[in-house]
Amino acid sequence: MGVRRRARAVALQVLYEFDSVGHDVETALNHLLAESGLLGEDADFARGLVSGVIRNREQIDKHISKFAPAWPLEQISVVDRNILRLAIFEILLDNNVPVKVAINEAVELAKKFGSDSSSRFVNGVLGSVSALAARK
Repeated sequence: MGVRRRARAVALQVLYEFDSVGHDVETALNHLLAESGLLGEDADFARGLVSGVIRNREQIDKHISKFAPAWPLEQISVVDRNILRLAIFEILLDNNVPVKVAINEAVELAKKFGSDSSSRFVNGVLGSVSALAARK
C-alpha cells in the first residue's frame, strides 16, 4: 500500500471512530498516526484530510444526499459514508489530486474496509460527483 493510501486509511479510521462512537478526533488521529508510522508530510496529509472533512462535513453530506438520493445518509454504512466524505472533500474542495486518483483511492479503501458492494456503491456516487467537478 502506498504512503498516501495509508494516510487516507488513517484518515478514514479517524473519521469512522468520530462518526460511530464519538471519539475525540485529535486523540484518535495521534494514536493512529503513531501506530501507522506516518511522519512529516504524510502525517500532515492525513491531518489535512480529517480536518477538511470535519470542517466541511455539512456541505459534503449535502453532496452525498444529492448524489445518492435512494440512500438516506444515516442508512449508508459508516465506512461507506466516510469514504464518500473523504473523496468528496478531495474532489470538490481540496483539488490537490486529479479526480480519477481520488475516485480510485476511494474505491480501493471501499474494497479493503467496506462490504462486498461498497466499491460499486462508492464508484457510482463518485462518478456523479466527478461530473459536477468537471463543470466547475
